[in-house]
Amino acid sequence: MKTVKIYNTLTRKKEPLKPLEEGHVRLYVCGITSYDWCHIGHARSALVFDMAVRYLRWRGFRVTFVRNFTDIDDKIINRANEQGVNSQELAERFITEFYTDMDALGVVQADIEPKATEHIPEMIALIEQLIERGLAYPSGGDVYYRVRNFPDYGMLSGRKFDDMQAGARVDVNEQKEDPMDFVLWKGAKPGEPKWPSPWGEGRPGWHIECSAMSRKYLGANFDIHGGGQDLIFPHHENEIAQSVGANCQPFANLWMHHGFVTVKEEKMSKSLGNFLTIREVLKQWPAEVLRLFLFSTQYRNPLDYNETALRDAEAGLDRLYDCLAKLAELPAAASATGSSLLSAKDKQAIASLREQFAAAMDNDFNTAQALGVLFDVVKLLNKASRLLLAQPGNAEDVALVRQGGVDLRELAGLLGLLVQDPVQHMQKKKAQMLAATDLSEEEIITLIAQRNAARERKDWAASDAVRDNLLAHKIELQDGPEGTTWSARLC
Repeated sequence: MKTVKIYNTLTRKKEPLKPLEEGHVRLYVCGITSYDWCHIGHARSALVFDMAVRYLRWRGFRVTFVRNFTDIDDKIINRANEQGVNSQELAERFITEFYTDMDALGVVQADIEPKATEHIPEMIALIEQLIERGLAYPSGGDVYYRVRNFPDYGMLSGRKFDDMQAGARVDVNEQKEDPMDFVLWKGAKPGEPKWPSPWGEGRPGWHIECSAMSRKYLGANFDIHGGGQDLIFPHHENEIAQSVGANCQPFANLWMHHGFVTVKEEKMSKSLGNFLTIREVLKQWPAEVLRLFLFSTQYRNPLDYNETALRDAEAGLDRLYDCLAKLAELPAAASATGSSLLSAKDKQAIASLREQFAAAMDNDFNTAQALGVLFDVVKLLNKASRLLLAQPGNAEDVALVRQGGVDLRELAGLLGLLVQDPVQHMQKKKAQMLAATDLSEEEIITLIAQRNAARERKDWAASDAVRDNLLAHKIELQDGPEGTTWSARLC
């Protein structure tokens, strides 16, 4: 197999994954700030790195995956005050809710999931190092980072000092030596959580926590740092300044950032009324449908959440399940005799499924391309199963097609797909579709046969009339090389 290549935000190009320790990938991902319900943007982040970890382990790497919780922050404190609870209670509540959402999505927990409030000593030690190196200074009970003393500031985002603006969560005040300096430690304010420090009681700034926790669990220099594109500046830029400044060595070798999720091509916002929580989405769509939808686009690209795309994802998922359900009907290989019914080209395509899938995923986790590989082989497996059910094949054909189904399910599983029993899934789906219409399955099949007969005699008016009649009963038809199939509109 070829080397896994990942687009590195730092260098703006794809680079081969070369772990510092051979065969062992150390990965740190910025987790949630636990003050509210998780939305579909959080779902994308969780699923992207769930996919990456699953795939890297499948490729034979040992992966140490660290994802943190920010459980102390201005947003947490403000929300707790609004609700009349303490900030720790609020943070713990939404950490619990996060786990509920992740379980519903089928996301595997990270190996280490540290909380900011449990690593205050590590943050203080890191800040002390920065002060000793002249990269930080106390002022009025706070501690700030001297941005202009770090010459490489802006290396990740590509921004220049003159063009930069203080980002979200960066306070601009008279205690700073320079407006671009960012806070490492915040002096205590009345009613806020606080911890003792050499500079007085207070709490950590947002950026310092990830530098401290990644160093503790992965070392000063590790392999991959991940997160959303919104974290590139200022958060990840500031992490680099802190970590490189304190440790005097490179920080993360590869920076992996996923794109935004939009709703009707607008960024999610509560003020626009397009803020969708994971729970709201999963009430309407199964987790596997959401996964297929999210992975239909390469992780670095923007992704627009819309009902049409989700219906397409649902239909695609059913095609995958239906293929496996049909393969379950094949006769046992031991009883299959006769000449080969499959072409050499088809045999090669089925046999090389794993190789084709890996080639797509090795190319910066290109799940869109990988799904294309899976759907291409589904066409071949469906064709093969029709031939083998219609007439006797040979043992080699049956064994190859069966193995193709095994490979299909294994590879789809790396994306969190095809986790249910295929036969049961299709039986349940058919029952749901029949419940959505007032026609019986026999009546639907009869009408499809009438339409096909009209099409054969080129009576397009009669054909269209049958289709319109079925649509009136919520039945949609799909014509393809395998014939005409039907589905019922469930939503």
